[in-house]
Amino acid sequence: MDVRDSLADAEPAPFWLQDPARPEARPALTGTRTCDLAVVGGGYSGLWTALLAKERDPSLDVVVLEAGRAGAAASGRNGGFCSASLTHGLSNGAGRWPDELPVLERLGRENLRDIGGTLVRYGIDAEWETTGELAVATEEWQAEGLAEEAARARDLGAGPVLLDRDAVRAEITSPTYLAGLWDREGVAMVHPAKLAWGLADACRSLGVRIHENTRVDRLRPEGAGLRLDTPYGTLTAGRVALGIGAFPQLLRRLKHYIVPVYDYALVTEPLTPEQKDALGWRNRQGVGDSANQFHYYRLTADDRILWGGYDAIYHYGNANRVELENRPATFETLARHFFTTFPQLEGVRFTNAWGGVIDTCSRFCAFYGTAYDGRLSYAAGYTGLGVGATRFGADVMLDLLRVGLAPGERTERTRLAMVRSKPVPFPPEPLRFGVIELTRREIARADRNAGRRGLWLRALDRMGLGFDS
Repeated sequence: MDVRDSLADAEPAPFWLQDPARPEARPALTGTRTCDLAVVGGGYSGLWTALLAKERDPSLDVVVLEAGRAGAAASGRNGGFCSASLTHGLSNGAGRWPDELPVLERLGRENLRDIGGTLVRYGIDAEWETTGELAVATEEWQAEGLAEEAARARDLGAGPVLLDRDAVRAEITSPTYLAGLWDREGVAMVHPAKLAWGLADACRSLGVRIHENTRVDRLRPEGAGLRLDTPYGTLTAGRVALGIGAFPQLLRRLKHYIVPVYDYALVTEPLTPEQKDALGWRNRQGVGDSANQFHYYRLTADDRILWGGYDAIYHYGNANRVELENRPATFETLARHFFTTFPQLEGVRFTNAWGGVIDTCSRFCAFYGTAYDGRLSYAAGYTGLGVGATRFGADVMLDLLRVGLAPGERTERTRLAMVRSKPVPFPPEPLRFGVIELTRREIARADRNAGRRGLWLRALDRMGLGFDS
């Protein structure tokens, strides 16, 4: 079959954001206003920060400023994998903070549990499914890696289920599967946009003011606080939390640590009963394959398949433009890989094909800090695993701003080396583009070479940069 036929009707727009439950936009900020805490960014990072701030101290006057629509960027167009991991997986965490890993894993599990509790407490219908995630091996070297991951997880008290070829194909029917590792408890599936919209509603129920279509053009000290200039108004706040992901222009130091990388996804039409029977997948796990350039995929509530990943594209000069969200060459590659994985679904068509930026840093998980003498805090660099970790990051930002803390009080979170350290910065252009492109080519070569990493990747590993996609 010509996979381009399957893409002929695909709308270049995120599937999740077309849901009829999408709320109307809130008015932009106008005039001169003040508040106790200003939160810049209306995605997960900002909304969790605002919500948790009000839960810590209901007397706080909290304002959220969002440049576009709440949840419309990375928070509303991702795959909807809500992971307990704060370190972008066990291997990454073990390589960077081995002594802290048991604590980081515990805090991650508590964070995931609290996300589920928040949905119940505020009545947020975000299509939450505690199905776990199935990591699948499509090459022998990947199967060996899954066995090592299972042993590491058991040492930390977790109990993922290691599946051989027949067992993993009994879960989901694919001729490409050789083994699997099912983490039953560490990942939930969620409708990402409904999660963001629900968090915004919860914030407003506690008195948080949310202003959409309110871009912050300038941030500067004013008196004992900080002044935020927007197109139609000015907000002066005692403290500011910055949760703007791949848009770090308000704090210049962040541009050294973050690169915007484009990720792409497809969504199929709803599967017929016959197609569902041919596929299996009765336990509805999220799935990720184990290559360096990996795919992630899951079922939606109406039994479509979301299929994304593989290509992670960086454009010279940290380019971040709307037209880069539509990349037909990547959509065609993803479609071809889809039908290789599920040949029994030949003839299925895709209804949506989209892309967007994620904020990537060299350690693949969030980093944190303060500026303006502690009046501003930030969290950034989630590298595609922020659906769950942004809630933890919001707590860290509030700890750094001393929200709800007694004088001199320190928290377990702010004592972590992960929180106190920074990733290795990226070099300036044109070296930045050259390094990233060389790394992408070497990652692809490693996948073709039974996972064996060449000299360049091994050098990056020794520097603590261990890149994958």
